[in-house]
Amino acid sequence: MLELFSSGLMSVWLDMAGIQRSELNSTQEMVWPGNAGFVLAAAPEPQTASIVEQYLQELGKKNPIAEQAIWMQSGPVVLANNQGTTPLPAASLTKIATSLAALSTWDHSHQFETLISATGPINNGVLQGDLIVIGNGDPLFVWEDGIALANSLNRLGIKKVTGKLVIRGRFSMNENLNPMTSGQLLMKSFNSRTWTRPIIFRYSLMPKGTPKPQLQILGGVKLENPQTGPQQTKPNLLLRHRSLTLTQLLKEMNIFSSNNMSEIIAESLGGAQVVRRLAANAAGVPLGEIQLINGSGLGVENRISARAVCAMLMALQRKLQPLGLTIGDFFPVSGRDRNGTMSRRHLPQATVIKTGTLRNVSALAGVMPTRDRGLVWFAIINRGNDVMGLRAKQDSLLQNLIQQWGISLTPPSVVLPTPASINYMKQIGASDRNQIILKSRR
Repeated sequence: MLELFSSGLMSVWLDMAGIQRSELNSTQEMVWPGNAGFVLAAAPEPQTASIVEQYLQELGKKNPIAEQAIWMQSGPVVLANNQGTTPLPAASLTKIATSLAALSTWDHSHQFETLISATGPINNGVLQGDLIVIGNGDPLFVWEDGIALANSLNRLGIKKVTGKLVIRGRFSMNENLNPMTSGQLLMKSFNSRTWTRPIIFRYSLMPKGTPKPQLQILGGVKLENPQTGPQQTKPNLLLRHRSLTLTQLLKEMNIFSSNNMSEIIAESLGGAQVVRRLAANAAGVPLGEIQLINGSGLGVENRISARAVCAMLMALQRKLQPLGLTIGDFFPVSGRDRNGTMSRRHLPQATVIKTGTLRNVSALAGVMPTRDRGLVWFAIINRGNDVMGLRAKQDSLLQNLIQQWGISLTPPSVVLPTPASINYMKQIGASDRNQIILKSRR
């Protein structure tokens, strides 16, 4: 497999580049995945060079070529480079850094916990006190989770709360970053008598026979900081809600390029500068090639070099392979994922991608299986006013290159999504992610 480094493959790559081992020394500037100091030039391919040059010339008719970055790499062999080490506005390619930082911090099976407690007794279906929700950074708590949570509280015998729905910690619902709004959405999901059309629709996607909860909160929603002072009443823990796994969350984030999800995850990691440091260290690239102000990519101040983008993707693959996971478990795959950012793209089959778009930025990165070059990792960052035109040119470039390098008739399993990750959407709103702690009191 070309993405793995070994002494045997090293010899092959050195031969391809026409370089003898004796010619290498510690002062040469070279790049391979995970080591920003190691680069090999590809054996000359006039047709490939012509395809890339024509692409750049077409871009240059309307936009400065200095603002168009491209980096393509197979193993340590660099196949194409234009402004590849220059940090440019990368838009949602930033989410690659957030994904890598998350997997460098938490296990792939990590789940964020939301704790539900009560400040009073439960008598005859009535909780005489407050219902407390303590968030811990779940980036994808949605309508279905609110419904399933209310059904669990109903099973505990709670039909009515005389006090308030108290929100503590980092709780967000439906990717809303405002905790008060999130609390109000949660309260609405608790009581099927108050459901609006969006909730009714999401309920219709849940397993048949799912109960419609009835849980009234009489005191409304309150935000509370548990650090402001001692609590008058020690709450009783009722249940523990667990999020989807980190693998499932990152797949959802990257398929739909959710800015709010990535912001929530970045905040849980400690902020943009922590994401930047973790990603650069894991990818083995200079810190200066990853410049972030947030974890989503919103804003041209988020700048990443095309080389760093490829290095981060390859670092992800190295982390995932020992776990039996692939890069396709975390990003959209051409021919398999038809929703989200993959929609309306015309990319070679089995290409794994991440897109990025701002008002005048179009970016595309990923890995493309080929017959002659194995796995080709690529990052393209374009600046210009015609974003749709830039996208079309990116797709055309990859299609032209795959004709040159040949289609991989059997896409390697190291990039295709594993069966467990394909149906992750069925886990949204699953009742078994609610662990009841307090015994039922009816």
